[in-house]
Amino acid sequence: MSSSDRRKFIKQLGSTIVLSSAALSGFGAMEENERRILQAEKRISPNDKIRIATIGMGIMGFNDTRTALACPGVELVGCCDLYTGRLDHAKEVFGANIFTTKDYHEILDRKDVDAVIIATSDNWHSTIAIAAMHKGKAVYSEKPMVHYISEGLNEIKAQHETKAVFQVGSQRVSSISFKKAKELYQAGAIGQINSIEASFNRQNALGAWQYTIPLDASTQTVDWNRYTAKDKVKLPYDSNRFFRWRNYREYGTGVAGDLFVHLLSGIHFITDSKGPSKIYSIGGTDYWKDGRNVPDVMSAVIEYPKTKEHPAFQAILRVNFISGEGERTSTKIIGSEGVIDLSNEGDGFTIRKNKMSVAPGIGGWDSFDTYTVAMQKALMDDYNKKYSDADKQRPNIPGVTYQAPQGYSANIDHFNSFFDGIRLGKPIVEDAVFGFRAAAPALACNDSYFQNKVIHWDPVNMMIIQKS
Repeated sequence: MSSSDRRKFIKQLGSTIVLSSAALSGFGAMEENERRILQAEKRISPNDKIRIATIGMGIMGFNDTRTALACPGVELVGCCDLYTGRLDHAKEVFGANIFTTKDYHEILDRKDVDAVIIATSDNWHSTIAIAAMHKGKAVYSEKPMVHYISEGLNEIKAQHETKAVFQVGSQRVSSISFKKAKELYQAGAIGQINSIEASFNRQNALGAWQYTIPLDASTQTVDWNRYTAKDKVKLPYDSNRFFRWRNYREYGTGVAGDLFVHLLSGIHFITDSKGPSKIYSIGGTDYWKDGRNVPDVMSAVIEYPKTKEHPAFQAILRVNFISGEGERTSTKIIGSEGVIDLSNEGDGFTIRKNKMSVAPGIGGWDSFDTYTVAMQKALMDDYNKKYSDADKQRPNIPGVTYQAPQGYSANIDHFNSFFDGIRLGKPIVEDAVFGFRAAAPALACNDSYFQNKVIHWDPVNMMIIQKS
């Protein structure tokens, strides 16, 4: 995004935008022409710059950097990556004067860096984040914030000890659509929640992590030793393992860590849940026979216990990397009186109402017709005495359609939340505790799959419970 495009986009975000929605009877949460004022352009003085550096210049590294620079008062100081070509491209995109290095310590040692974006392979997220916080840097960490569940409490401890501003990059929790869905859910729009169905499906090769590998990929251009420094078993250089790292457990966290964590972040945000108590998953490498050691199709059944925040409910999660349905993300929050159906990437949602009548059903798909004619007459007489005609009618409650305005970006709002935390000390929407409570159940799906067992989780104390 060019500087002129950024200014145009920021100016657009500063406008008042009208979002229309259908009225929802019985709730004062929606108006026929509800006005939403999005993030206004901030007047940042030339001396109030937040200087950032990005560690890991892959897909998300470039995307996150562009998004961060679309926020006012942000300046890029440097970039770190282990492939020479990405450092060269960073200079092409962001300017020849930015600092580049293959050693993230050189980024953390710079006094002119206020905050770092960590967008490396998953196995380096926690190590670099903890080091950055102890160096006094604010941290924006790509999800999942940890590679292993065992890393989570140490990272939370580092955040608490250093008081560092820390945000995890599941952007949907900053979306105006998710905020509105949460508002209506908590107002009782769908009655009592009992289940959630969520999926994150893809079909094309790039979405299945078959990323392009540059022609000059070799030990001459890739710092393989630094990349594999944490590996228990040293392997010879492999371009697939570096440029397609998501396919391998040693560096990534599979579909669960890449995509389930997004679904769980949204679920926890809307319901205020601390997390589930039981996790079980199945999966397999059903299509992509390319040497990967993680599933390309995975399904999980997750049980949430009753808490003061919500009743007990189940969540079913699914990822399919060769889905004939195409690229689609869906989260359906199902209650006793309706469903909140969030569309792709949280751009909007619908609420469909289906409230039962006061009177119980009789006839139809029922045992009523199996009784004698005399008993059927007696039952109908009794039914008509107990219930009025109004009691027998199913209420006709209109649904809701809510759509974010064209051009709106939850990513911008998510980064603005991060920068407000740095400048103003405002609460972070997805801090280390929230981030870990979403990451741990996602990673527990991997543990369940590879160990073929139910994983028991303590969502309050954030630890695995060992069952005999």
